Amino acid sequence: MNRPAADPADDARYLVLKAHDARFDGSFFTGVTSTGIYCRPVCRVRVPRRENCRFFTLAAQAEQAGFRPCLRCRPELAPGPATWSIQDASGMLTRQAARLLDDPTAWSGGAPAMTALAARLGVSDRHLRRIFEAQLGVSPLQYLQTRRLLTAKQLLTDTDLPVTRVALASGFASLRRFNAAFAAHYGLNPTRLRHAGQPREGQGVAVRLGYRPPYDVPALLGFLAQRCLDGQAFVSSTAPNGLVGQTLRLQAGPRIHTGWLTVRFDPARPTVCLQVSDSLGDALPAVIARVRAWLDLDADPAVIDACLSPPDRGASAATPGPLAGLRVPGCLDGFELAVRAILGQQITVAGARRLGQRLVERFGEPFVTPWPELSRLFPSPEVLAQASGDALGQLGIVRQRQGAIVALARTVADGSMVLTPSADVPATLAALKALPGIGDWTAQYIAMRALRWPDAFPAGDVALQKALGVASGREAEQASQAWRPWRSYAVVRAWHRGPAPATEKTSFSIANHDHSTPG
Repeated sequence: MNRPAADPADDARYLVLKAHDARFDGSFFTGVTSTGIYCRPVCRVRVPRRENCRFFTLAAQAEQAGFRPCLRCRPELAPGPATWSIQDASGMLTRQAARLLDDPTAWSGGAPAMTALAARLGVSDRHLRRIFEAQLGVSPLQYLQTRRLLTAKQLLTDTDLPVTRVALASGFASLRRFNAAFAAHYGLNPTRLRHAGQPREGQGVAVRLGYRPPYDVPALLGFLAQRCLDGQAFVSSTAPNGLVGQTLRLQAGPRIHTGWLTVRFDPARPTVCLQVSDSLGDALPAVIARVRAWLDLDADPAVIDACLSPPDRGASAATPGPLAGLRVPGCLDGFELAVRAILGQQITVAGARRLGQRLVERFGEPFVTPWPELSRLFPSPEVLAQASGDALGQLGIVRQRQGAIVALARTVADGSMVLTPSADVPATLAALKALPGIGDWTAQYIAMRALRWPDAFPAGDVALQKALGVASGREAEQASQAWRPWRSYAVVRAWHRGPAPATEKTSFSIANHDHSTPG
């Protein structure tokens, strides 16, 4: 392991490592030359000497340099990188490629072809490889291999899934290929990571997911509680740190998987405890990816807060602003979110919830779970694509929204629109607005919560305009330019803050207020 030239930022990273600062978890990894192991900043083993440390932005970089993941701090639990650019074309291309490679639904049957990936991004295979490697220091295939192996490592450690199911769920075409790759990279037989204990068939599988603090858990739970549909989701505020449950339908590879999941926050670690029904076991990597997006677990509050709430003169940049813990709530099902966004056009959250409840009761599929609160699945695109205007009208859904829901359902059902974080955001926004009854507000809201676009901005939102103290969407758009590329977070903070005082204009610092108003 040849030592590269020293980076001045590495001294700061070493201080973070010594402090075990969870705010920087997943922002970098430390390779220890004396052991050949790489760790997260939160690792509790004895801090190595400075001269024995090499620092990497990505786990794939550490593995390419010959380091193996730490079995104690488990790099697979770290939040993902949350860097974003709206100006650097190479950076945007690399980020888009990484998002596609991160999507477990594309792993079925082996690695996606680089030619197909490049074609989807509108560039040549050679150009994609060159830009990706120049930006991240690893090839797309090396990046993907690390993602799949770390996913497999988590499933082997946390679950009782058979090794063959772990291999296939992690995107390997066969158990033989998986065993060979695992042994080559980690020097271990996969079975050495299996924990003791008996299978818990019928009780679901449980995994832990890391995030960077601060995290305003009560605000997130409150947001979800306002929008729960009985039978399809629940939020329990009586459980320690809250308990959220939901039924889920998703496609991973050629198969449709249905089941249930629950999440519980553990701020002391800080992690989320995820329990998933056995029926979703084969799609567990895809479920994990959706939960991470749903709860915004990969957000980097320090980076976002630095943009939205620059410190005053003399203030410490390390001190987070009062709203730094707010996250942008995502969703588990992009189609469900889009339908509910249509239902919510120009009405209150409570009114939209009532319409959604009727829709689930009329068209949702009954589903048996161990949770009395979970008994139905949200209607599938195929079902709503066939829904008649009369049937939707009987639920109180007006004609314009009937047409929008059916048109959306048909577009999603035939595969011409994908509402996931791996989607092409500009193309998807254009396709959404081409559908009847969907304007910019609805499209931007879908981009913010379903596509996980951090720079979405529904400028026409009346509550947002009131919070910003402006009178039009144009004024809101102008005020928002200073918050790019994190305008989605600015929106959530503005909603949380509530209407601005009459004397307050758009020059306010969006993060210097802490008034709690349901959004």
